[in-house]
Amino acid sequence: MNAGIEGLDGARERRVVCGGVELCVVELGDAARPTVVLLHGYPDSKEVWARVAGRLRDRFHVVLYDVRGCGASTAPKPLRGGFTLEKLTDDFLAVADAVSPGAPVHLVGHDWGSVQGWEFATVRRTEGRIASFTSISGPALDHLGHWIAERVARPTPRRSAQLLGQGARSWYVYAMHTPRLPEALWRGPLGRRWPGMLERVEKLPAGGYPTASLPRDAAHGLWLYRDNVRARVRRPRPDAYAHVPVQLIVPTGDPYLSQRLYDGLERWAPSLRRRTVAAGHWVPRTRPDRLAAWIAEFVTDQETAREDGAGAGGAARAARGGAAPAGTTPAGPYAQRFGGQLVLVTGAASGIGRATVFAFAEAGARVVAVDRDAEGAARTAEMARLTGAPQAWAECVDVADEQAMEKLAEQVAQEYGVVDVLVNNAGVAVAGSFLDTPAEDWRRVLDVNLWGVIHGCRVFGRQMAGRGQGGHIVNTASAAAFAPSRALPAYSTSKAAVLMLSECLRAELAGRGIGVTAVCPGIVDTGITRSTRFVGVPEEEQERHRAGASRAYARRNYPPEKVADAILRAVLENRAVVPVTPEAHVLRALSRFAPRVQRALGRIEPRLQ
Repeated sequence: MNAGIEGLDGARERRVVCGGVELCVVELGDAARPTVVLLHGYPDSKEVWARVAGRLRDRFHVVLYDVRGCGASTAPKPLRGGFTLEKLTDDFLAVADAVSPGAPVHLVGHDWGSVQGWEFATVRRTEGRIASFTSISGPALDHLGHWIAERVARPTPRRSAQLLGQGARSWYVYAMHTPRLPEALWRGPLGRRWPGMLERVEKLPAGGYPTASLPRDAAHGLWLYRDNVRARVRRPRPDAYAHVPVQLIVPTGDPYLSQRLYDGLERWAPSLRRRTVAAGHWVPRTRPDRLAAWIAEFVTDQETAREDGAGAGGAARAARGGAAPAGTTPAGPYAQRFGGQLVLVTGAASGIGRATVFAFAEAGARVVAVDRDAEGAARTAEMARLTGAPQAWAECVDVADEQAMEKLAEQVAQEYGVVDVLVNNAGVAVAGSFLDTPAEDWRRVLDVNLWGVIHGCRVFGRQMAGRGQGGHIVNTASAAAFAPSRALPAYSTSKAAVLMLSECLRAELAGRGIGVTAVCPGIVDTGITRSTRFVGVPEEEQERHRAGASRAYARRNYPPEKVADAILRAVLENRAVVPVTPEAHVLRALSRFAPRVQRALGRIEPRLQ
């Protein structure tokens, strides 16, 4: 039987009966593949997962079901006592046995689906039926009880602030326990206004969610709180240890749950992988691309570990350029911030661009390497997969081509999702006096160095703003943006324009949660000198000048990897302007405090021998 869920053609529906309740179960994909069960929260139904499920169906057997009393599932009679975690565990086991009788399932839960998932992952009777658990925006009630008890027993100022802060965020939980009034509100004005409230507050995209059953679902789901919260928080289980690997995804902008709730979670989940995402509470709707990538990576890791064994699995993953071993996070200080994010870098075939792709890959980001050199971009993407990127792609585009950039943005959004971090790095150089520089050289420098940045900011910045979940744009300027130079008028002009463009964009996009950084490297040992055009000299002198410039840069010996690290740190700290290399810091300081000295230095003609 086909089930009509937003954008999920070919979904198969079945009914599973447990304890007198009929559960509506929907399946997608090949049942012979690993099974991923997506469990919704309150006041949702299975449709909240539609956009994530659509991204997983080609790789996994995806299962969604309506919790008892929600969507197309029936409600227990009476409602009181019919929503205990014990009965919800019965439902899960019945569904798991029906859809995957011969293998454990990978469980993913959001909100109350995550609360249930923690129960399933920590009770003995589910051992062997769950292969992994991904928790999103929903702590275990037992862990919450211990968290509260520890802060009440030792009320330091910090712990007291954490307790009071979460208490204020949990105002709705107290309201849920009020007799009759919440039901009346959900079946009346709140039920009618809820979709609009979500759209305004969470900026949820339109689609088949929420469904028409929302008022009834929300009224029934109140018993999730009433049947479980007080009992578990007052008397938490002392043995609530996860018996499966756990991936924790924490939205940093969740108005209902403090990030501090998960402090010390390693005690309860020894095999824990923690992620953060810049989003609100309803991540399955606002960031389906990110969730699907993280879920796929985590599930694949666990399946590989089960097939190969812990040691052999790690070697096999390394050979394939896969992710880190099960239960770990990608190496490096940036993994928690960038793991699973989608990062696009232009000028990625060599130099700073390639080093930046590798740095994000090491942090566990999904990367898109863009360059007009198709082979170079492909090599960068291949090496990024070996470096640690869960996914890496190569695209051949000239950033100066506006239409090509528009098509690239559409393609990336459709195939990989909305870019989280954009690095406009592509650049070319022309050296020589202003009077000797032909108009066509000026056009090429400005087309790539300035218009390439403008095109990237426009097409990808528009997508970031439309998504409404923030992002970051990095524009590679130069230390030449700070200082006049008789030898680099075209290059310096283009980079100064990039610096000002970045400052203007930062002011405009700050209210949308999008950071903008101008990175200004000095003399860095890259290949740009080997392709620099020197004007005003005979053609036979070009190679001699390029060789001299390359030797000077090589003697400076400042590697592009240091610039890449500065880029990641700048995004992490949301910095506006980042000089890189000592000479860049000096030139910026002179531009501020000693401009006459800087102008005098600009009159010096460099000698490249």
